[in-house]
Amino acid sequence: MLTYETWDEKTRDFNSDNPTKGALHVLKWAYETYEDDLVYACSFGIEGSVLVDLVHQVKPDAQIVFLDTHLHFLETYEVIEAAKKRYPSLHIILKTPALSLEEQASKHGEELWKLNPNQCCNIRKVIPLEEELNGVTAWLSGLRREQSPTRQNTQFVNRDGRFKSIKICPLIHWTWKDIWRYAHKHDLPYNKLHDNGYPSIGCEPCTQAALNADDLRSGRWSGLGKLECGLHQSDSQ
Repeated sequence: MLTYETWDEKTRDFNSDNPTKGALHVLKWAYETYEDDLVYACSFGIEGSVLVDLVHQVKPDAQIVFLDTHLHFLETYEVIEAAKKRYPSLHIILKTPALSLEEQASKHGEELWKLNPNQCCNIRKVIPLEEELNGVTAWLSGLRREQSPTRQNTQFVNRDGRFKSIKICPLIHWTWKDIWRYAHKHDLPYNKLHDNGYPSIGCEPCTQAALNADDLRSGRWSGLGKLECGLHQSDSQ
């Protein structure tokens, strides 16, 4: 098993000059290295649909976790069900927070996502993922460098200080066009909100159509001065 001290020298030469821009190479290495000690945390946006398909090619019985905040769009749940039917061998788990929405409202106030969106994300996303990754060495994410300025320095393999683990990001070199070319070529199930101007899809109260065509995440937490939910604010990035 690789440690923080040894994985960098093993992975720095991953080749991105191939049809999947290094993604399949990275996934094969990751599952050979970590086997079942590797979890994919998937949001089931279009990047998620692509990465689920690639993961299935490498490890058909991989574990995939969706952080079910109970605030997602109906379309998001529909694409999860479509993925379960297309890839029945994958273990797709819906991880829920300790607090129901009613309990959260009673403890922290109604519509916490408006009052304190960081706290809401922490309760409904960050802590559940922390629980899921407890004791797990590595996790997969669909981050791409093109998505936002906060993700431009993401590497294939990253030391994740937030979750004390290794974060593997196979799609860092993929463009928005690359993602859609692959999805259409392989007829992948995808969230239909993408067809209505939603390039980045999170919880329903905090997501709207993109406000800026050049900023794929401009519809997330609009007007709240918030760029990330907290899952990707690692000490190493």
